[in-house]
Amino acid sequence: MTQNIEDVMPTKLAMAIANPIFPELDSQLRAGRHISIELLDQHSFLMDFQAELEQFYRRYNVELIRAAEGFFYLRPKATTLIARSVMSEMEMLVGKVLCYLYLSPERLAQQGIFSFDDVYEELLNLADEAKLLKAVNPRSTGSDLDKAKLLEKVGGALRRLARIGIITRVGEQNSRKFVISESAFRFGADVRSGDDPREAQLRLIRDGEGTTPNELQKQAVTLEQENANDDEDQFDEVESESDEEA
Repeated sequence: MTQNIEDVMPTKLAMAIANPIFPELDSQLRAGRHISIELLDQHSFLMDFQAELEQFYRRYNVELIRAAEGFFYLRPKATTLIARSVMSEMEMLVGKVLCYLYLSPERLAQQGIFSFDDVYEELLNLADEAKLLKAVNPRSTGSDLDKAKLLEKVGGALRRLARIGIITRVGEQNSRKFVISESAFRFGADVRSGDDPREAQLRLIRDGEGTTPNELQKQAVTLEQENANDDEDQFDEVESESDEEA
């Protein structure tokens, strides 16, 4: 006996899947992308069909999350059926710096536009350069080669963060300028009522957060363990295996 589609799939979910926006958006979410209000059509679509798509992705053992700041992303459970990858230590640290810059007065003064140099200079300002170099190369002597390697790692982190929707490049194709999305709050500090968010973010970066090899490795292990236990919302991204290269 032929069943009506309503018997196996809610009508509104069927409408969502049939929408021409869905295939590309689904691919973006599975690749770890954060969908913020800047992506107007995709964000509006998720707002309209949030409940139905939460049900849809639950079948893959992932959660469709809408953050307090309004952006959407997929968070995997330990038994997820969608490929995932853990963010690197440098990607997490650069993400924290991006969140700090998002909260800064400079964002308004610069019309929201930052550059690679802004991020690198702020990173060196907020974290000890010698410790950063040791994080990249435990045998670092502070040589020009070590500094070039650090530059390369920061650049790679920004490319990854661009792919998942934390920053959006502006200008010409090879431009080193970008705007920071509110999705950067994935890397934000927990702020208690009355606290200054920027000061809280500064403490997160400075107070032993990811500036030594041991601390960075410790954070990476923690992320994997928390994901395995399906407890905390950390930075274990759902990402396609083909999206591993910088």
